[in-house]
Amino acid sequence: MIETISKKLAPSGVLRVGLNMSNFLLINGKDTTGLPDGVSPGIGKRLAEELNVKYEFVQYAKPGLLADAVNDNKWDIGNIACEKERAKSIDFSNSYVNIDANFIFREKDNFKTNHQVNTFGNKVAVLERSAYDLWLTENFKNVELIRVNSIEESHELFRENKVNVLAGLKPKLIEEVEANDEYKMIGTPFTFIQQSIGIKKGNSEILDFLNSFISKLIKEGFIENLLKKHKVQNQLSIPKII
Repeated sequence: MIETISKKLAPSGVLRVGLNMSNFLLINGKDTTGLPDGVSPGIGKRLAEELNVKYEFVQYAKPGLLADAVNDNKWDIGNIACEKERAKSIDFSNSYVNIDANFIFREKDNFKTNHQVNTFGNKVAVLERSAYDLWLTENFKNVELIRVNSIEESHELFRENKVNVLAGLKPKLIEEVEANDEYKMIGTPFTFIQQSIGIKKGNSEILDFLNSFISKLIKEGFIENLLKKHKVQNQLSIPKII
């Protein structure tokens, strides 16, 4: 079984792992060899070990660039958030971690619910083609989404008062709220990001294997230990296994 999956998923004998380098929660440094380190690289390494192959990391500055390369034969798996628009061209495994996505705003706007943000006249800064940008594009039709090329740029737009709402991953938004008493967060996430393993469409056998692999890692405590190792256990949640 493993040998068959290995030949299909990594026919070269090297598992090429696509990484979204902009996700600061899943990639938070470099290891002793200078390679990316964190939860996402750790999942890639563990899968290569399971398949009994070597691995290499293929780095992308933004998630949209990783998704665009699905049919370019640049990566074998892409560690990226599962999202409806992306699922048109990528098959996704079950998620191995989830991340809340929230809004912050200035106290004077006095938003109580996410629904209140979805009103004409509101400007929301987002990271272009992030999973939460794609979700907002589909679900929040009344706001003006101001898309930028990096998470830091989205935060700068908000700090400079060029937008009145900032959308982002909850842990980073908490830092903004703690640094400025004027900033408030809507406590309920408007969506949550399902971090998954993506593959080219059309191979149900590989997808079934990946789902079993992720279930095993969660049940064995590997994911929990990985989060603790990289000190993100309070910022990411582990999906429940049904």
